[in-house]
Amino acid sequence: MISGIVFALAANLGPALALPASRKSGPIQHVVIIVQENRSFNSLFNGFPKARTVTRGLDSTGNEIPLAQVGIADTIDVQHSSHAFFSAWDNGKMDGFDLESGGGPPGYAAYQYVPESDVAPYWSMASQYALADNMFTSQLDDSFEAHQYLIAGQAQSSVDTPTRLPWGCSQNLEDVVETLTQQRAYGPTQYPCFDYTTLADELDAKNLTWRFYAPQVNVEGGFWSAYQAINHIYQGGNGPQWLADVVSPETGVLTFAPDGVLPNVTWVVPDYANSDHPGNDSNTGPSWVTSVVNAIGESQYWNSTAIFVLWDDWGGAYDPVAPPQLDYDGLGIRVPLLCISPYAVKGRVLHDQFETASILRYVEDNFKLRHMAASDTRARSAGDGCLNLKQAPRAFTPISSEYGKAFFLRQRPSWTAPDDD
Repeated sequence: MISGIVFALAANLGPALALPASRKSGPIQHVVIIVQENRSFNSLFNGFPKARTVTRGLDSTGNEIPLAQVGIADTIDVQHSSHAFFSAWDNGKMDGFDLESGGGPPGYAAYQYVPESDVAPYWSMASQYALADNMFTSQLDDSFEAHQYLIAGQAQSSVDTPTRLPWGCSQNLEDVVETLTQQRAYGPTQYPCFDYTTLADELDAKNLTWRFYAPQVNVEGGFWSAYQAINHIYQGGNGPQWLADVVSPETGVLTFAPDGVLPNVTWVVPDYANSDHPGNDSNTGPSWVTSVVNAIGESQYWNSTAIFVLWDDWGGAYDPVAPPQLDYDGLGIRVPLLCISPYAVKGRVLHDQFETASILRYVEDNFKLRHMAASDTRARSAGDGCLNLKQAPRAFTPISSEYGKAFFLRQRPSWTAPDDD
């Protein structure tokens, strides 16, 4: 057992919770969720004005370690499982990042940050729109669970990485994932194929549209999509929702392929090369996000859209802010959240507490959908403090980046999952 604390909040509150308070939808008819990989807030926005960041961090022996400035293409992939979280978090002391495996010597791997020049488009987005510096992952571990929280607000007590890619309903019953109990003990393994309610189900029930843009990967199943772990959607790769609404290549979002329409809710998962994942030897992630934002900003949909850009977990990188512990599974370590919209308050740095499920909560409130699980029930809406729907919509100004839309439309896919841990 990892902790003697017993959390009263249930892991899965089920699909039939009470409706949230009625709220007028207002002008936002399209929500776009852009998901990048494995960066803590302190590692991407170090020194951003009015944001809480540091240039030195504590290690497990009590020493102050200067954070190394490391290029986004040069960072090392540090282990970021639940075991790494418990080490780094250290009951809120945030001094165990040197104990994460794969991190190399203190002061380089976990104790690092990316210079502004390498992520200039992200800083430009934050300056033009809004940035949350108190945003945490709803889960305490890595990418499989993170992406489930982005579609359903839970992962059915799953923890860490399934044994086989692509994660989900692979038809191989030897593919299993560990579980975490309410007491934070590791429980029995389970097949990572679920049938809980997802945001897609709720959107379909309301005749609202959705699309999940996902890269193809060179393994059985072909896609790197969270919905592959939802049995009633995937249905062995032949489900009607899967065939209609999970789209590859992910670059289709740049032209609103296949039909030229932006749905009510869109998820965008990058190719590995464009994911910001540490250790992938690529600097194209900020340009990829910029190309997606520019495509929407320059389209007919700009005045009716809210875009949220987030990183699915901290990737092992140092962060000084202790995440509040709200239940057995989180919160996890701080990550960035950008809020981009013609209604976003320009240049605002939000210090309110958000989590991954805050994006689900925003979608639910905006479209009057039910809450699905514990996380989206408790979460503050990602639109709170970010969006001012009373202001006149601001005209879109294209964001500059090293690589543009044409580069990504002709880029050869890597056929590699954006993350495998």
